[in-house]
Amino acid sequence: MDRALPGRGGEDERIVLNLLNSVDDGAQSQRRIAEELGIALGLVNTYLKRCIKKGLVKVSQAPARRYAYYLTPKGFAEKSRLTVEYLSSSFSFFRQAKADCAQVLQLARAQHFQNLVLCGRSDLAEIAMLSAVDCGVSIVAIVDENASDTRFVGVQVVSGYDRVSVQFDAVMITDVANPNRAFDEAVRLYGLGRVLAPKLLGLNLHEPQDAAQ
Repeated sequence: MDRALPGRGGEDERIVLNLLNSVDDGAQSQRRIAEELGIALGLVNTYLKRCIKKGLVKVSQAPARRYAYYLTPKGFAEKSRLTVEYLSSSFSFFRQAKADCAQVLQLARAQHFQNLVLCGRSDLAEIAMLSAVDCGVSIVAIVDENASDTRFVGVQVVSGYDRVSVQFDAVMITDVANPNRAFDEAVRLYGLGRVLAPKLLGLNLHEPQDAAQ
């Protein structure tokens, strides 16, 4: 996968991730972003230019010669990737993933979604299955087009939704490699109301993102 910015150091990616989060949270000026990130204004300018060039951030002119910054679909995808990479490399991944999965599964139960399919064979899927036991929700299958095995932690793994052998109520995204694409596909097939995702994936759950951009 092509990196969002040149330079693969952890500090470089940390700044990019923080910048994308700041833009996504509504920061509309470079000075505001600099204050939130605790870095020099000139450095923010440099990183913003790189993000715009890479197609992660778009800029539009606002009144009084100001500028508004927004994440592009590619920016949302990169934010998701960097978030998962960062959390995966730290002990906080399990703690946050468990809390996020529990929240999603409790929501599923409140909506009377009893049988769920996970999209993506991953560490996050394993955590979701452990959390499902506590929440009284059943994971009936995992959909993963790249999986080489047929079972994962005792659950059937199939290459597509059409191969799931039992009825299910909703899909939970656990694909950490390309969550945006997985989300878009599930929404296309089953509708937004039947697709759930842990917060740590950083998905925009209000409208699908085109991961191909």
